[in-house]
Amino acid sequence: MRINGQKVKRIVVIGGGTGTFVVLRGLKNYPLRLSAIVAMSDSGGSNQRIRDEFGLLPTSDIRQSLVALSEDNGGAGLLRKLFMYRFSKGQGIAGMTFGNLFMAALSDILGSQAEAIKQTGKVLRIHGSVIPVSYTDTNLFAEYENGKILTEEHLIDEPLHDGTLKIKKIYLKPLALANSDALKAIKEADLIILGPGDLFTSILPNLLVKGLGEALINARAKLVFVMNLMTKYGQTYNFTARDHLKALEKYLGKRVDFVIINSGKLPRIACEQYAKFHEFPVVNDLRAKNYYQIILAPVCGQHLLKKEKSDTLNRSLIRHDSDRLAQVIVKIL
Repeated sequence: MRINGQKVKRIVVIGGGTGTFVVLRGLKNYPLRLSAIVAMSDSGGSNQRIRDEFGLLPTSDIRQSLVALSEDNGGAGLLRKLFMYRFSKGQGIAGMTFGNLFMAALSDILGSQAEAIKQTGKVLRIHGSVIPVSYTDTNLFAEYENGKILTEEHLIDEPLHDGTLKIKKIYLKPLALANSDALKAIKEADLIILGPGDLFTSILPNLLVKGLGEALINARAKLVFVMNLMTKYGQTYNFTARDHLKALEKYLGKRVDFVIINSGKLPRIACEQYAKFHEFPVVNDLRAKNYYQIILAPVCGQHLLKKEKSDTLNRSLIRHDSDRLAQVIVKIL
């Protein structure tokens, strides 16, 4: 792909949820060819209903990526807001988003969820592509240090158990096969971004898909890991930056080329709120001399996010600043 005779660089963002949304929203303002590879093992909130009642693969992370890449102005801008709208009333639809229902209806009309995702991208006039990591109907399992096994992502993400327990192992059941479009995007990429996002439910599940990890290891592109701002109770309790890298190394070896770590001051009010849920800023204990390059930058947002009343899931209070993060990534490119 070329613009004004210049070859356009290709960036692939791998993850899911709000982390991928933040990265894409900033990068779409640059002349880049963007692809989002999205985890498909979510089973919480409206995704559980999409899977149970409609027999479809989860759509929330797909929807967020589509919205992130959509145009902000004109009719598409209004559609962008509509796709993020969450119903607060109505028996059976309270807590659901318009975007998820739209894609469920379109899947029924077209007879294909894959085609529905592509057509939704056209409706929103997205700048890039959104690619499910797999079309296998699978669930995420987690085995903890005490031997306990949880069988669905939302139970891992929103722990009812002792969240200080370490996750010993995660796996997909049944085994998921990589989407060929995802493998193609990785092979052609000039830069690959992992994160930010929940380590064990948004990032690592992609690496469990058969063929995906091998594709990343063999890719010619440089690999960037965006470190989370906060630890996650039930997943990365008391994890340092090094602990995050160790978790990635189990699947990718020493493949990461760059690690972006926030150097900005986090809002005090947000930290106080997080502390109530046993979540704290990720401590940077990475050594300067290593196989990856550490990039320190003030990439944290300063605005606290408000949760919608109809949203049944816990959401992050602070996120990376899309524009600042994009600037750092483009400099690496």
